[in-house]
Amino acid sequence: MKHSKVFHYLVWLFYRLLSWSWRITVEEHPFVSKLLKEKRPIILAHWHGDELALIHLVKPYKLATMTSQSQDGEIVNFVINKLGGATSRGSTSKAGVSGLLGLVRLIQKGQTASIALDGPRGPYHEIKPGVFELSRLTGAYIVPVGVSCSHFFLFKRSWNKAYLPYPFTKVHIVFDNPLSPIEKHQDPKDPHLKEVLKSKLNDAKRKSKT
Repeated sequence: MKHSKVFHYLVWLFYRLLSWSWRITVEEHPFVSKLLKEKRPIILAHWHGDELALIHLVKPYKLATMTSQSQDGEIVNFVINKLGGATSRGSTSKAGVSGLLGLVRLIQKGQTASIALDGPRGPYHEIKPGVFELSRLTGAYIVPVGVSCSHFFLFKRSWNKAYLPYPFTKVHIVFDNPLSPIEKHQDPKDPHLKEVLKSKLNDAKRKSKT
């Protein structure tokens, strides 16, 4: 059943009120702060499941992300745009390509991209080459993101282990030391790139828990 605009609005209102109650700290690596100050292109790279704790950053960080063309994607699209962010619609196959190209255009306009590395359908915590292709096309640095929160609701049936922080929960977000932009001659499917980024993500996650 197709959701109404009223339902979309209620979801946005619920999320906005909930996220306002969170006790949020964002820890930026000094080089990330420098890139942001200089308005250099960056991609915030995180695991699927962390997005509900990150969506509230869309306005202060001028975030742009890819949303699916499903009904759930329509809700996320509405919420992100309502919060002041930007979206590119796409999920798999041809739609995924168009979604990626949409993100390229948004980065070129000055937005900060945010991308779930193991999407859109997993496997869980398996990095897909899209983030490297996006960096190669835009010259964007890839910033590993770590997120932790003290109390949260876990969506147990979700493949990506999505969670939603409870009201008044402490949320600690780390933007760690980034990967340099992928060069034009580099292969986005190079396994070494995945290994390096996964190691950096693990470091960011560990730091977010301290």
